[in-house]
Parts: sequence; structure tokens; C-alpha cells
Amino acid sequence: MISVVVAAGFLSACKKGPKNKLVIGSKFFTEQVVLAELLAQHIEQRTGIPVERKTNLGGTLLIHKAMLAGDLDLYVEYTGTALTAILKEKPTGNRQDVYSRVKTEYEKRFGLEVGPPLGFNDTFAIEIRGEDARRLNLKTISQAAAYTPQWRAGFGYEFMERPDGYKGLVATYGLRFASSPRIMDLGLLTRALKDKQIDLIAGNATDGLIPALDLVVLEDDRHYFPPYEAVPIIRKETLARHSEIGQALDDLVGKISDDDMRQLNYAVDGQHRDAKEVVREFLRRKGLVR
Repeated sequence: MISVVVAAGFLSACKKGPKNKLVIGSKFFTEQVVLAELLAQHIEQRTGIPVERKTNLGGTLLIHKAMLAGDLDLYVEYTGTALTAILKEKPTGNRQDVYSRVKTEYEKRFGLEVGPPLGFNDTFAIEIRGEDARRLNLKTISQAAAYTPQWRAGFGYEFMERPDGYKGLVATYGLRFASSPRIMDLGLLTRALKDKQIDLIAGNATDGLIPALDLVVLEDDRHYFPPYEAVPIIRKETLARHSEIGQALDDLVGKISDDDMRQLNYAVDGQHRDAKEVVREFLRRKGLVR
């Protein structure tokens, strides 16, 4: 769901692939790379269509532009991110409402198909160290607000700018911090928190390092964040050319739980395993490899 930082020169360097293959892209964090590989392996196995992977391309806006330019055929987005960062709508509504709005508007405005949810909700997670949560008996963001004036915060680049990000969060909960938030790459946030360089971060709920590093996710008790269900975004021209892709994606509907995604992320981030191997094992375990 995250990061607006762009990979320099990507759009100019991208070339549209031949029509007998697919190009699947991802943003530049582990979960996105894993999901791109998962879709690629499943589509190749199910349809026989070769897939080119273009991973770690950048943030939300860049990958959306690449889709509109025809440089990519498919990637995974999050409904709350699509609603706020792309459609510029208010971050409100339940899962079904947000999904329906995103699906309707993506087709109307961009000619892009929004596939059914893959099964997990990767919402923003406001995290603190487990030792602090236990010592202060903190379970919610509202409770933490009494302590944040003594804390240092760290956030990703995109979180500081997006409408469902920093400004709305601090306004909703009345948060103040000891100093201006540190802005850093998403991959550095959890380690910086664990190492006590900062005291509170906005990460991803499906980050596999949360339990591994003894971090605690504070409850969003005022329901600030919208749902962020993972959904495939597909070019309609691609679906018209290869109807079997839609059938392959249907196999994955509801197949990836929040816990599944945490385990996949941890296997890559925490155990430093190859994403292709991790995905292959997951598809086999789910009975999706024939």
C-alpha cells in the first residue's frame, strides 16, 4: 500500500512486451514482490502464458502510470490505497463499499479491471515496541496519545503525503511527538523501532517481522484507516486477449489470509529465503499446483 518514491527513469525505460506474454509489476517492498511472483507462477502454470516480472518499480503513482501506459498488464493494489491515493476520495466505508467504489471508478476512469479480493487486508499498522506496550499497558492508539509527546515517530515517504496518512492520523487522535517524524524507507522502519532509534511507526499489518521483533500493533480504535484489501488490477485489453487469465485469478480469490501473508513476508524478510521458492511452496500447500 505504500511508498510514492519512484524508480528514476522507469517509465521511459519500460517497453511494451509482445502480446504473447504478460508483464506483471510490483511496488518496491517485499509483500508486493511476493504477490507479483505468486500471480506470475500461478498464471504460468494455469495458462501456459509466459510472464515477465518487473518488481520493485517504485510507489503507487508510478505503477499506476505504468498500467495506463500499457507497460504492465497486471499488479496487486490495495483498495484503500486505490480509493485515496489514486481516486482522491475520502478514506471512508466498509470493505464492500470501498471495493465497489474502486471497481466502478477504475473501470470508468481508467479502463482497468479490479479483480476480486485475494483474501487479506493489509491495513496500516501503528506499531510500538512490545516492551513499551506491556510496561504502559497500551492497546490502542488513543491510549498511546498520552505518551507520544515524549516519543519519536518514523513514517514512510508516501504516508506523510497521502490523504489517509499522517495529517489525518494526528488530527484524529490528537497526536504530538517530541520532534518532527523521521522519514525513511519502509524496509527500515521496523528495525529502527526495534533498535530504539524511534518509538512509533506506521507499518503494514501483514509485516512478518512484527512478531519476530516483538512489536505490538495498536488498535485503530477510532477507525481512521479504511480497508486495504489486496486486489489484482488488470488491463481490460489484456483480459480481452487472454480470457483464461481471469479464470486463473479466480482460483486465488480468498486464498491468502492475513496470517498467510505474514508468513510469506517473514519467510523472505526474516528467513532471507528466495521469493520464488517461498511462493512455490505456498501454491503447493494451497493445492494450486497441479
